[in-house]
Amino acid sequence: MKEMTNNSQQIAACGLYCGACKKFLNDKCPGCKENDKASWCKIRKCCQEKGFNTCAECDKDVKECKIHNNFVGKIFAFLFNSDRTACIHYIHEHGEEAFAEKMAKDQQMTIKRK
Repeated sequence: MKEMTNNSQQIAACGLYCGACKKFLNDKCPGCKENDKASWCKIRKCCQEKGFNTCAECDKDVKECKIHNNFVGKIFAFLFNSDRTACIHYIHEHGEEAFAEKMAKDQQMTIKRK
């Protein structure tokens, strides 16, 4: 198993922190940015097309974005108690480095829903 590190390159476009994901740490997934099999992810595709690392770079409010708040994302949020919108807001306010540091310190791949 890989050691969890503070690495902003391991932040997915949607705001998840792949650096704390068990599949990533067990070398079963390269992380969302490097995973060519994740071509189904509309958020990843949108960010790649715009040249963004994450949705935090977009001018559109993430709460209003239909791509970020799609059906698959809502299911994911329910199953994993994930608040990806809070992740994007945290990145927007504090930066990618601070977010990666927080997630690595908390050993979480997402900010939990309240």
